[in-house]
Amino acid sequence: MAAALLQARQTILPKRLSEPGPSAAELQTIVGAAAHAPDHGQLLPWRLVCVPSAQRAVLAEVFAAALLARDGTATPEQLAQARDKAFRSPVLLLLVVDSLCGDPEIDLHERLLSAGCAVQNILLTATALGYGSALTSGKALKYAGLHTLFGLAEGEHAVCFVSLGTVQSRKKPRLRPMLADYFTTLGSP
Repeated sequence: MAAALLQARQTILPKRLSEPGPSAAELQTIVGAAAHAPDHGQLLPWRLVCVPSAQRAVLAEVFAAALLARDGTATPEQLAQARDKAFRSPVLLLLVVDSLCGDPEIDLHERLLSAGCAVQNILLTATALGYGSALTSGKALKYAGLHTLFGLAEGEHAVCFVSLGTVQSRKKPRLRPMLADYFTTLGSP
């Protein structure tokens, strides 16, 4: 059963996700799955910030400002496309990783791995409940205005957005790597 769930999960681009999104109770279940991720030292080195509908326009303007900061010649069409990213899915979450909290001996790589496991739990739970999901990133995640909007503290990193919603269309499933492409045994030729 777990193998079937893993094989069923695929990225559905946010533009292919629509209402209805998960209900409040379903979202609690989906996000609650993140708490079961491995967490060396029990640092809870990551957090999730939900972007409600009422805040999407503010985020849209931050996306446009981030584009203008990178490219002062961005066209009105490019700015509109940047703004549109804030509205593409019914549920939008930001994953934030803290590189400084707790034990300084637990490095950023372990914190990112914990965050990645938390997000995978979210994606799999969303899939199990019949929703589509996607991770998105981009240069706007490094923009100071985005950090200000989300109240990121020193040492916190905006890693990616998680989009959730009802699947409107799917692409053909992509080919997955073969086991031999990524699995070896130490000492084998």
